[in-house]
Amino acid sequence: MNNFIKKIQFTLLVIVLIFKSIFSLQAQNTGGREFWVTFGQDRNLAPNLLPLVDFQIRIVANNKATTGTIYFTNLNDTVPFSINAYGVYDHSFTTNQKEAVYNTTTGITNYSIHITSVEQVTVYAFHASSATFRDATNVLPISALGTEYYQISYTPTTLPDAYAVVATQNNTQVNQYGNPIVTLNAGQVYYYTSTNELTGTYISTDKPVAFFSLHKGTGVPYGHTSIKHFFQQLAPVNTWGKSFFVPVTKMESEIVRIVISKNGTNITQLAGGTIRTGVPNAKTYLTNLQAGDFVELDISSNGCFIVADNPIGVCTYMKFNVITGNCSSPSHCWIPGIEQTVSSASIAPFLSTNPTNNLNILHFALIITPTTTKDNTTVSIGGAAPIGVNGGTWIPNAASGISFYNMPLTETTASYVFSNPEGIIIFGYGVGNNSLFSSYYYLAYSAMRDLEATFYANDISYQLLKENDFCEGDVHFLADIEGLHPSHPDRITWWINGTEYLPAKTLDNWNKYFSAGIYEIRMDVLYDNYEIASKTGTLIIKSCNQSAAFFANNVLHSELKDTTFCNKSVNFRAEIEGLHPTASDSIMWYINDVFETSQATWNKTFENGTYEIKLVVHYDNDTYATLTGTLKVQALWLKIRNVRY
Repeated sequence: MNNFIKKIQFTLLVIVLIFKSIFSLQAQNTGGREFWVTFGQDRNLAPNLLPLVDFQIRIVANNKATTGTIYFTNLNDTVPFSINAYGVYDHSFTTNQKEAVYNTTTGITNYSIHITSVEQVTVYAFHASSATFRDATNVLPISALGTEYYQISYTPTTLPDAYAVVATQNNTQVNQYGNPIVTLNAGQVYYYTSTNELTGTYISTDKPVAFFSLHKGTGVPYGHTSIKHFFQQLAPVNTWGKSFFVPVTKMESEIVRIVISKNGTNITQLAGGTIRTGVPNAKTYLTNLQAGDFVELDISSNGCFIVADNPIGVCTYMKFNVITGNCSSPSHCWIPGIEQTVSSASIAPFLSTNPTNNLNILHFALIITPTTTKDNTTVSIGGAAPIGVNGGTWIPNAASGISFYNMPLTETTASYVFSNPEGIIIFGYGVGNNSLFSSYYYLAYSAMRDLEATFYANDISYQLLKENDFCEGDVHFLADIEGLHPSHPDRITWWINGTEYLPAKTLDNWNKYFSAGIYEIRMDVLYDNYEIASKTGTLIIKSCNQSAAFFANNVLHSELKDTTFCNKSVNFRAEIEGLHPTASDSIMWYINDVFETSQATWNKTFENGTYEIKLVVHYDNDTYATLTGTLKVQALWLKIRNVRY
């Protein structure tokens, strides 16, 4: 077989395995309970022109009503909010509040916003200054923040590039290329501008920070004279992946930048992308790239599939463009690796409160998911029953085995909850209509797993353990570590309430019974370069009255493997105690890993063969259980021969 074809087949197998192994993990994601955000200067608009600017915070609730606060650090002013389940809260800024978050010159300010919520929410921020100048970003929760970042922006032309660092803890040391530049306290912002290219600039800190790319105004592609500001929060390096799929919006043509995190990195596959030349400081080759290097691409209308041998950072850019009446200006969007898929995502489009800034804007969700199971994607609007996605067409990308879908968003007062058990990532964007060059583009929802070193307890990320109660019983621990030392006896050690748990030493997969109580679980990791990392999560164990079982023709799931059914018609029944009363995924049945139904009882006619039946149960304490059984069907038949007497 041709080696190229073998390589493609192997890559596709890896992608499928990534999606199938990650979707069920309740990993750290872009939703949370605590957030920090700041804003950068819009072109050269001075603070006295801020009445012309529209700033907005949009908060989207999941399946629980919640309350919270929006705190303006520089004003010492708190705005309370309350949201119904599946609802949306919008806060539009007063002029004083705009002045309290608007950074214009290099230096330290208190221009930050601290958002807290009782229940998990998704937060977005919006920045517009006219009918054409706008951009938006998702806001990452503090549990997804890190200490290493690279600036990913765009080449300055007439206005400077900029970034901002927001401290979440006191005495945070901020370094640029390893050199100390400032020390910040919680809520302080370091805003930096430069007329030089900042893409690839390395920023590190000794405590987690929020990092924003905030170009004051640039044209895309390089050399375009029409400019617009950027506003995009970037993810820390520990969440960067090695495999990426970049979809395209309805504008059908975008530009991509790839930034390198480790010396000697090779981009081993580039399907649907063409390297751009003539871009200052950009590399025009894909091998032996060094940390901080970047490559710029044009991508095709079927999207772009990128694979590297080390973690990379990827951003996509909408450019000045006109497609059949739809118009776009430059917009900047972070692309997570396909390692960061989720099974469910809550989002909402933006609705500008300034009518001038909202004319003729068309809002969309951009969904990516495996091609083979794309039709399992559903959406629930405002808590209604899930339906199939609508208003668009699935576009497949053969090289990656991934498809994408542009779905119009017309409901502005309720959330859209997208789901697919095989994994999805959701982007949000808006484009102008009727010759209005206006657009925004942002990551709407994905996981934000620590891909360098992380662990899970019953498929729950260590970062989310304290937000999920567990029942008494066995807890399964699974470590996922990039660059682990291959042989050192202390390469993995586990600690429970400060005492090493010796039976799990060096193990990345183990179980332990826990009775009711609170336990601090720590994993210490020794990498192959002898660096050390520690990851800690709080495990809360409660006494629960929960159980689940399922039956096929009255045969218990655990006994199916010893039973062969002679009747092709099989009745299934779930018996569950402690089921979540309202969650859309409270009962999920799968046949050979393909979603079948959410009914507690159902019937299906099978052909002869062997089938893996799986039931995923969502309990009322937001934990999950997975039950499996092997169904064997062999219907007998009898042929009567003619006999002469």
